[in-house]
Amino acid sequence: MMDMAQLLKAPQAGFEAEDDFEAVNVYCRERGWTDGLPIVPPTQERVERMLAYCNRAWDEPIAALPPRFGAATPLRLAANAVMAGCLPEHFPIVMLALEAMSDERFNLYGIQATTHPCAPLIIVNGPIARELGINSGHSAFGPGAHANATIGRAVRLALVNIGGAIPGLGDMSTYGSPTKYSYCAAENEAASPWEPLHVELGFAKEASTVTVVAAEPPHNINDHESTTAEGLLKTIAGTMATPGVNDIHHPLAAPVVLFCPEHAATVAAGGYSKADVKKYLFENARVPLSKFSDENVNRRLRKRMPEEFAKAGMDALVPVAKSPENYTIVVIGGAGKHSAFIPTFGNTRLVTRGLKHDDGRDVLSIQELRRG
Repeated sequence: MMDMAQLLKAPQAGFEAEDDFEAVNVYCRERGWTDGLPIVPPTQERVERMLAYCNRAWDEPIAALPPRFGAATPLRLAANAVMAGCLPEHFPIVMLALEAMSDERFNLYGIQATTHPCAPLIIVNGPIARELGINSGHSAFGPGAHANATIGRAVRLALVNIGGAIPGLGDMSTYGSPTKYSYCAAENEAASPWEPLHVELGFAKEASTVTVVAAEPPHNINDHESTTAEGLLKTIAGTMATPGVNDIHHPLAAPVVLFCPEHAATVAAGGYSKADVKKYLFENARVPLSKFSDENVNRRLRKRMPEEFAKAGMDALVPVAKSPENYTIVVIGGAGKHSAFIPTFGNTRLVTRGLKHDDGRDVLSIQELRRG
């Protein structure tokens, strides 16, 4: 591995600008290297501090980010993490999230270039989430938590600056989304009556993981009146059953249902496991063919799913997800009895990666990764 001095001599490894906050921001903004908000100047000293938490070779790519297929080396990622305002100890989560997004199942090329308003949602589980102060409660997707805001922003800056997801050029989203600035939260494991997402997916409870989802912004589900599991699930399924979501047209789609702690407690108290919730939603979150336009029925649904709908009547029901297992259930948020449906890009799968040492051991504290 080259040292920092050698790396900075490499072509396009760095740039020189006036040592002034406003001047650096103008320089970067004019070159399309920002998200429109002010950035922290990525000086050599700041980048070096970020890389102190990197257990990889600084010049070896951990991913090739489309549509440009730029080499996401730790050095380049560290510069973007500095620009986003990350603390150095946030950096392993940034790298792990981008590594997860490079999995073919995630379909990052399609997500980066689509007209759909999706953005990579980052869900963090395990002790690292608590150690870093990643918000899982009130306003988990809103302002106020430094870790949530800057980790999500670092990923977005990397997708733009390394991957080339420049609005109107590489990123063709019709109207975009505020989640394209930052979209990161932890699961509220302490308030969940069910096993956490990472345990459900086969990881140890003490493991720390990052799950990435190609997600739309959360769609609120307001239910302050239902006192039974069946009542709440009926509201949730009815909210999800809309003909315009991408998920309904893609067999791989894995929509997310985000339960607030109070709704989760009510459903669990009614005897519903996560598997039971998924089965209920699969059976009840359905849209009759009559709710779709004739063009969508004949050009898409009958052609894409001929076995189910080629000869079906207009009262036939189209499921939002194609199997119970396609649903993802997560508990996030604080008190207030608002849950959410998070539709996805559709042609994608969620991907989870565990934070590990080089020898395969789980990382129990982020400080274990600090060099020197």
